[in-house]
Formats: sequence, C-alpha cells, structure tokens
Amino acid sequence: MNNRHIYLLAALLTTLALSLFAYKAKVLGFPVMPKSQTQIWTIEAAVSFTPGPAAVKVTLRVPALTPGYSLMDENFISRGFGVTTRPAPAGREAQWAVREASGEQTVYYRALVYRDPARKAEDTTPPFPEVPRLDQASRIAMEGLIADVRRQSADVASFTTELLRRIGQGQNDAYVRLFLDRTATVADRAHLATIFLAGAQIPARIAHGVALRERSGPVQPEVLLEVHDGVEWLYFNPQTLQQGLPPDFLIWWRGDESIASIEGGSNLDVSLAVQQSLLDAMLVAERRAERSGSHSAEFSLFSLPIATQSVYAVLLMIPVGALVIMVLRNFIGIKTFGTFMPVLVALAFRETRLLWGVVLFAIIVSLGLLIRFYLEKLRLLLVPRLTCVLTVVVLLMAGISVLSHRLGLQPGLSIALFPMVIIAMTIERMSIVWEERGAYEAMQEGVGSLIVAAVAYLVMGIYWLEHLVFVFPEMLLLVIAAALLVGRYTGYRLLELRRFKALKIEGAELKS
Repeated sequence: MNNRHIYLLAALLTTLALSLFAYKAKVLGFPVMPKSQTQIWTIEAAVSFTPGPAAVKVTLRVPALTPGYSLMDENFISRGFGVTTRPAPAGREAQWAVREASGEQTVYYRALVYRDPARKAEDTTPPFPEVPRLDQASRIAMEGLIADVRRQSADVASFTTELLRRIGQGQNDAYVRLFLDRTATVADRAHLATIFLAGAQIPARIAHGVALRERSGPVQPEVLLEVHDGVEWLYFNPQTLQQGLPPDFLIWWRGDESIASIEGGSNLDVSLAVQQSLLDAMLVAERRAERSGSHSAEFSLFSLPIATQSVYAVLLMIPVGALVIMVLRNFIGIKTFGTFMPVLVALAFRETRLLWGVVLFAIIVSLGLLIRFYLEKLRLLLVPRLTCVLTVVVLLMAGISVLSHRLGLQPGLSIALFPMVIIAMTIERMSIVWEERGAYEAMQEGVGSLIVAAVAYLVMGIYWLEHLVFVFPEMLLLVIAAALLVGRYTGYRLLELRRFKALKIEGAELKS
C-alpha cells in the first residue's frame, strides 16, 4: 500500500475528529475546559390577582424567540389551576384556569435561560404593514414628519434613529405634538414610532424584556423597538436612540399588549425578578442538545452509569499513553520491555504516585529477577517457570503490602494495583535479555521502561487532557492518524544519531 493511501486515511480521520469536536464544542456547547460553568439566569414572574365569583382565566406572555438566549427549563407553579401554553402573536402565552377560587391568588412562571450566541432572530420577512387610519389632521402631520425624516436619512436604520429623535422632542416638535402629551412614557413613544413606521411602509414592533443583571427586588420591563430593513430585524432603544440589541437584554414578549391579562378576576399585578447563578456547563450542553433534537448527549459517555464512566475515564487515556510510547520509541529510540507494558505500569502509578511507584516496581522486579535466576538452574519448562514467577510476584506484592501497613506507609498498599502478569512477563523477558545480551542491555531496557512509564504517567495525568478525551472521545481518531503517519517513518532515531556519531566522523575522515 502506497504512502498516498496512508496520508489520505490520516487526513480523513483528522477531519472527522476535528469536525465532530467543533460541532460538539461550538454548536452544542460541550465544555472544552474541565469544571467549566455556564452563567445562567433564573427569571420569574409572580402573577397575583383577586378571583371573581365565576371561573377565572389568567394569561401571561412568556419568552419565546429571544436572540442570544435559549430556554434551558421552565416551570409553571400554581395550586389547583390547570395550565396550558400556546403560540400567540406576542410570542407564547401561558394560561392558568380554574372554575372556582377564593381569596388572593398567586401563580408563578419560572425559567432558566442561558446565553446562546447561535440563537438568532427569525429570518422570515414580515409583510408590509397597513397604513394607519387617522383623522385628516393627524394624517397630514404623519406625512409631513415622514417626509422630513426621509430627507434627513439614507436607509431604514438612519430613518428610525431620526424618527425616534423627533419623537423624543415631544411637545417641541410641531408634528409630534398632535400625538403625544407631556405625560407620554417610553412605551408610548415606541408605540407612536410603530405608527409612523407603518405609514412609511416599514415593518416594526415593540419588544418588551428585562436586563439580565444581578439585582435585589423586582425588576421593571424595558422597551425596545424592532424594525425590519428588508434583510433582518434591527433593534433601537427609544429613549437613548442606541442601535443594537444589548448583550444582557432578554426579550420577554412582543406587541402592544401588557404582559398579563385576566378574565373573571381583578387587581391583577405582575412582579418580575431575575437571579444569576452558575451551572455545570455539561448539563447545559446536554439540555441544549436535547432541545435541538441532537442525539449526541444520548450517545455520549455521560449517558453511562457513574461507575462505568469512571472506568472509561481511565481506559480512554490508554491510547494517549500508547501515543507517548510510540513517540519515545520511534523518534527518541528508548528501549522498553514490551510495547505497552509501560502504559499499564503508568496506570498503576496513578494510585501509588510516581516516586513510590518507581521504588515499588524496582523492588518487585529486582526480587523477582533473583528468583528467576534460581529457577533457571532448575531447568524448568517455560509455562511452569512462568507460573512460579507469577506466584512469587503475587507473594512479594502481598508481603510488601503487609510490611508497608505495619510501618505505616500507605503508598505501599497500592502495590496490589500493579499488573502482576505484566510484571511476571517483564521479569522473564529481562532475565532472557540478561543471559543473551548481558546485564547492561537488560538494565538499559529496564530503566527505559521506567522512564517511558513515568513520562506516560505524567501525560496521562494531565487533568485537562483526561477531560478532553472523555467529553470528546472522537479525538482518539487523531491518535490513529498519528500512528498511521509514524508507521511509515523509517528515519533515524535521536539516540541512533549519537550511536552512529563515531561512524559519521570516520566516514568524513575517509572522504577527506
């Protein structure tokens, strides 16, 4: 198989891994950093009223499409009321109904919202509004104002800004004076702006919302003017004339209606409150995936039982340790006993810690090697000899654990986590190398195994890397891609350059 096929396969795996990573991180919001927390806000509307003698219906406008924010969860809290939700021109409505009630009543709407930059405004173009029906004098004033503003503007945005500025002058503007009195509120000026914009055949509507800022006590809804320029919705503050949707503004409902209405009752009052808090980013991402219809969270490792998650948190780091061994062996040239023995030893180091792990490993291998040399004199067959070595290793581990416990050395108890079969095979392999190639080679490979295990332990112990691989297991495809590319490497290793340095010098002298 030629190199081109290897390169294409590696590129395909890399692209797939990075694409899945980008989708889960950017679209679904899976946390890239460990222990990430997402800022969320709890918004609450308390609707209090006095019911009448007959059936009561209370309607509350609730958030629907809010650019920049998404609903994570919502609750409708009441006692003895039936609750239904339905779409409405203002967005969404929640209606509480009861056939009979007495005394002061309060129902609650509570929702959790979080910042979602992917949440955009509706992209449908609204129809042109109908021309307002006004009396003769008001119509002439509206047409005159529209003509003046149009001459002093270049597009919909500048037209709206100039119109709001003229409306803000109130009694000082001859055209506006016919429509507003001195007690006009910001909502009144925004409503008047929609009338003038309708006369100019520009779609507009009023948006009511709250600023998501930590504060004590109830909050008052604020007003924005939404204007469609033929491409998208533009946002204007009728009071400050500032264009753009504020970053902390949650649109609650739209239209000229109030936030709530009642049938069969009186003394309706709505109190709004906002509270800021932090929530685990993974929980928010799971809920976001659920609401968007994605099954990524359902098929992620977080759907497994907690105990199983803990197991895979360790297992998923084994390929990372194998990647470390691959680099150290193929590019550095460090010799080890076995290919993946250092990875398993590094896993044991996670419990014993590095220093104690190296000491305990050296003690077990040294004592086991002495026993192995004695068994060699007995001329045993391979399988019986390995059985003896394995049994001796288990006894040594048990003895070290008991001795450590008596001495009060807690790390010594963790030696039971060492892979005993791998250690037994390491002892067998080391003794063979000792006999065939000498003690220096055996010690070199033994030290190399410990060095590689230590490096693998340090890399596998990076908490951020462990989090990244667990949340985005598709990143292990990058390990496969790297292994494919390294598998075709046939150049010198760093230690080989030092080894053949003398030959290189002699060759240069011969040429000279």
